[in-house]
Amino acid sequence: MQVSFSYGASVTASVSDSLRAAGLRRTPARLAVFARVNALARPVSHAELLACPDIADVDDITLYRTLTALVDAGLVHRVHGLDGVWRYCAQPQGQAGCPANHVHFLCTSCGAMACLLDQPMPRVDVPKGALVHGRHFIIHGHCAACLAQRVALPRPAGPA
Repeated sequence: MQVSFSYGASVTASVSDSLRAAGLRRTPARLAVFARVNALARPVSHAELLACPDIADVDDITLYRTLTALVDAGLVHRVHGLDGVWRYCAQPQGQAGCPANHVHFLCTSCGAMACLLDQPMPRVDVPKGALVHGRHFIIHGHCAACLAQRVALPRPAGPA
């Protein structure tokens, strides 16, 4: 399976070559899941991936294990939403953690998450001697699609 992807800076590689370079076996599940995560180019949840027709043959447990292997290999990074759901996104080669050190937006209506690539993480000074293992910053609200849908709904009549 040859799939090209681009994320942030023009990073292009085949899915199969990326798995091989990371030392992972190229199983049908890994090829399909990694291709889908790359194609979406946004943080996507486990449930959203299960609903994708091109990975319909991948069961729940295999998907979980595949995502864990991709994260451990540094091919995918994950973001923990305010809703408690982990979302997975393609990791550009040569970058650790969330690419470009950016903020994420989470729609509290539909659960969609977007990378805000042009918005750097705020600087945070930690106590002297502390070791930071990770960080994330999530803005939450309603996405444009959910707002448009909300506006389109008839409003209940209020007191006159």
